[in-house]
Amino acid sequence: MRAVPAGCHTYSKGSDQFPELAPGFIVEGRGAWVTDVDGNRFVDWGMGLRSVILGHAHPRVVEAVVAEVHRGSNFTCPAPIETEVAELLIDMIPSAEMVKFAKNGSDVTTAAIRLARARTGRPLVAFPQEHPFFSFDDWFMGSTVMDAGVPQEVKALSLRFRYGDLESIERLFSEHPGRIACVITEMATTEEPPPGFLQGLRDLTRREGAVLVFDEMITGLRWHPGGAQSHYGVTPDMSTFGKALANGFSVSALVGRREIMELGGLEHDAPRVFLLSATHGGETHALAAARETLAMAREGQVTETVWAVGRKLQQGLNLASAAAGLGEVVVCGGPPCSPVLSFLAEPSDGLRTLFMQEMARRGVLIPYIAPSIAHGEEEIALTSRAAEESLQVVRRVVDGEPLEKLLVGPPAQPVFRRFNRVTG
Repeated sequence: MRAVPAGCHTYSKGSDQFPELAPGFIVEGRGAWVTDVDGNRFVDWGMGLRSVILGHAHPRVVEAVVAEVHRGSNFTCPAPIETEVAELLIDMIPSAEMVKFAKNGSDVTTAAIRLARARTGRPLVAFPQEHPFFSFDDWFMGSTVMDAGVPQEVKALSLRFRYGDLESIERLFSEHPGRIACVITEMATTEEPPPGFLQGLRDLTRREGAVLVFDEMITGLRWHPGGAQSHYGVTPDMSTFGKALANGFSVSALVGRREIMELGGLEHDAPRVFLLSATHGGETHALAAARETLAMAREGQVTETVWAVGRKLQQGLNLASAAAGLGEVVVCGGPPCSPVLSFLAEPSDGLRTLFMQEMARRGVLIPYIAPSIAHGEEEIALTSRAAEESLQVVRRVVDGEPLEKLLVGPPAQPVFRRFNRVTG
């Protein structure tokens, strides 16, 4: 950490997010497996913060990337592949009439907010209080406990509502008439959206003249090749994609209705929106990775497999929990394409960290669960066996043995906390 603040370039990879016995550095990944600097191999369920949906170093993606790199990766004028991949997304995603590429999710969610404000002439943005992360930019960070450096005036422009509760959003529109530019939300996270909620949100924003944005960073390709908007049948005004879009390569995309997206273009008479202008936004080798990933998704090789893998792993983990006598304490639920392992007893963070520690001892890296098409029967079986043994250790704490006796180092910490050390 002497050279890099927090020792990493995304907080979710920080040492405070893992048990002390987890691998500190990973040097290689192949399929569903990774290798640390000491040569230890692990089944990987984190898969690059859910970005690697085909498996590490997938041959089709690697071959496409290498071929593109040999032609150069960044030019003075646009490359044809930029339009090619944009047209792929337009064909696949219901809300996509135009596309703008960037390198990370925060850039495209913030671009969506800027477009919505320009389109409506309104200042406020609303998003669910339950959803953990939309952007590292001020409009979102000012709503969190890690708001140091964000001016109060900026914080006042962000509003929060309860996900799944249409009445709480309706109240915001009543309290701030004619001032909400945009509602941005994930479509689904750990649970399915309540029946009628997404369509109700679509109807409400249209009635109130606000722009609706779906953040599909996690749901894109995982729920459906056309995003969760295809899965649930609700089309927003704009949506944002990243993570699995290029199987771990740095590509994100803002897609949306032409009349909104074109405000960042050249063919209109309205005030110009400085939308996204990044030197590396059209990097050709990363777009080649996206093209190959999208092609495989369209061929039907991705989404169905991810759902099947997740469903089998959920069954294995829940059987392991029951075998350890923890069926009511440790539960693997959520949509099978993105399972969630919950620890329902205190100290929940400590129990989760102990579980991760014991799984790492047994060759499984599982900070969360992101099924890929590289995970097969071998990885599911190994993980289920490791979980049964690891949960026996967790059971000892549930039965009263001190956590400190079994856990090496401190428990993992929440990313969003005001100070580095939790006190009191």
